[in-house]
Amino acid sequence: MPMNPIVYAIPVFFALMLIEAGVGWRRGVTVYRLGDAISSIGLGTVSQALGLLSKAFSLGVYVLVYEHWHWFSLTDDAIWVWVVGLLFYDFLYYWHHRLGHEVSVLWAAHVVHHQSEEFNLSTALRQTSSSFLLGWAFYLPMALIGFPPLVFVVVALIDLLYQYWIHTEQIGRLGWFDRVFASPSNHRVHHAVNDRYLDRNYGGILILWDRIFGTFVEEDEREPPVYGTRAPLRSLDPIKANLQVYAQLLRDSWRTRRWSD
Repeated sequence: MPMNPIVYAIPVFFALMLIEAGVGWRRGVTVYRLGDAISSIGLGTVSQALGLLSKAFSLGVYVLVYEHWHWFSLTDDAIWVWVVGLLFYDFLYYWHHRLGHEVSVLWAAHVVHHQSEEFNLSTALRQTSSSFLLGWAFYLPMALIGFPPLVFVVVALIDLLYQYWIHTEQIGRLGWFDRVFASPSNHRVHHAVNDRYLDRNYGGILILWDRIFGTFVEEDEREPPVYGTRAPLRSLDPIKANLQVYAQLLRDSWRTRRWSD
């Protein structure tokens, strides 16, 4: 499998963006603002350009832990290993995502994805270039348990690709599906800065994790989501986007008197 297989999905991503824009046009809705879309796509391009190095690092650490310290010898020719692997990855992703909002140094990486004040499929492409700095550590339990590297790579890709389609306002509520899975409605809540919605609905594929751990909030038609961050970026510069919160953390740390602060 190529180190960066996501690049093969790019034509599909853009085709779906055109369809989304067309649906919005038929409804009399402007789905995309040119500057915002270019910024999101540009940040995704930078992220993918650095992706070969970051994915090589993350996978290298995973393989190292798997080969030397795995507890069980799971095999990638058993279907249950793939199913359990996907569920376990999604569980770990929930905590990675949640702590990415609750811990400042992790938010510094994840904030890039939330800076857009629009919510459309281009927002899904708006990715950080620095998540590999700490993000890899969340998935090492899979290596310790003994999920083969191939299983890890494939289920991670499935989890990532699934989340593309939920970044849209053109798909409404989906009934029972919204109660079990991450969906456009649930993810609109996640990207909103309204007090009611802030820091909710972290699930990647399953929204059940949010229901179990108390972070689920249902979208309320009486309170439309307002997108973006509480500290707006006000720039289309990808470097500023990636460094916005890191710079703030450095300024704050310089002002503190003790390292423990």
